[in-house]
Amino acid sequence: MLINFFFTLREFKVPTTIRELLDLINALEHGLVYANVEEFYLLSRTVLVKDERHFDKFDKAFAKYFEGIDALTPELLSKAIPDEWLRKALEKNLTPEELAELQKMGSLEKLMEEFRKRLEEQEKRHQGGNKMVGTGGTSPYGAFGANPEGIRLAGESRNKRAAKVWEKREFRNLDDSVALGIRNIKVALRRLRRFARTGVEEELDVDDTIRATAHKAGLLDIKMRPERKNKVKVLLFFDVGGSMDPYIKICEELFSAARTEFKHMEYFYFHNFIYEGVWKDNARRWSERTSVHDIIHKYGRDYRVVFVGDATMSPYEVMAVGGSVEHFNEEPGAVWMQRLNHHFEKSVWLNPESEKSWNGTQSVVQVRQLMENRMYPLTIKGIEDGMRYLSR
Repeated sequence: MLINFFFTLREFKVPTTIRELLDLINALEHGLVYANVEEFYLLSRTVLVKDERHFDKFDKAFAKYFEGIDALTPELLSKAIPDEWLRKALEKNLTPEELAELQKMGSLEKLMEEFRKRLEEQEKRHQGGNKMVGTGGTSPYGAFGANPEGIRLAGESRNKRAAKVWEKREFRNLDDSVALGIRNIKVALRRLRRFARTGVEEELDVDDTIRATAHKAGLLDIKMRPERKNKVKVLLFFDVGGSMDPYIKICEELFSAARTEFKHMEYFYFHNFIYEGVWKDNARRWSERTSVHDIIHKYGRDYRVVFVGDATMSPYEVMAVGGSVEHFNEEPGAVWMQRLNHHFEKSVWLNPESEKSWNGTQSVVQVRQLMENRMYPLTIKGIEDGMRYLSR
């Protein structure tokens, strides 16, 4: 029951107690986390660590105890928690034969055509089927099913690969006043800050004044210099909603840090991928949109561009006409990304997903190719590497 994990924390001087360990076990008993290392990490740190000063020690202990484990499999959980506590059933497991039957439709047009036929044929609710519009089955149409690619009509995303989503979706704006939990983000962003001496002489040069005064045997000789100004100009594009919901906190921290570090900064939102329009207020994302053409014409080539998103979506959203999950785009998202990268001298993509998972998602591979491999993980080192490239 996580006793060895508890002892590992104590070995690394994390001041946690038996009471907090019991709280963690109780949280697991109620199914707050299941078979997900990242979610267990966040839950256990929240419950077991009461002072952020000990986060680093907790991270070291966690890394040692779970070294080499990519996922909390049922077998691993069964060793840590009594069987009677594992009350949340696993998602439906498909046999190789069933998986072989889930062939992709071949094109977005074919998928849409079959969807219309299903709606015309269907007369009642379906659950667990393999053809009609319903829930929990292997059909490409409905929600909560196991088909690797299709149309989701409602409900929370599970596989994050739907080609279309039919539902009203509400996103919230990022908060740029969030108190930073990771101060090193600001330090990493400073790699991009470049200063130049410009303007009239209006700033006191203390060092030169002291030096000149000393040369004149104490007779005060005031020296001025041009004001030091930050000349860096930044455009931030944030992916919001859907698969980005788990990363709201880190995106808000990045947003807050960027607000502090860059005097000349503009930001926009998009969902999943860049198309002909972006927006600044998620509550008005359909009524108050900014044309990407206008952005290209308004902002000079010297702006440094940062895209923030997990790039996890249906491949149609990147490469196909009409591929957007929320509207009909007359040109593929890849075309709009190429236009932005052609106009602006330098751009990078920051991805909050683990870097080792990138090659396993087709859309991430496509976006990396469009960015000419300028995709960096949304970590302190990844931000530093990205800023280093932008500042060259």
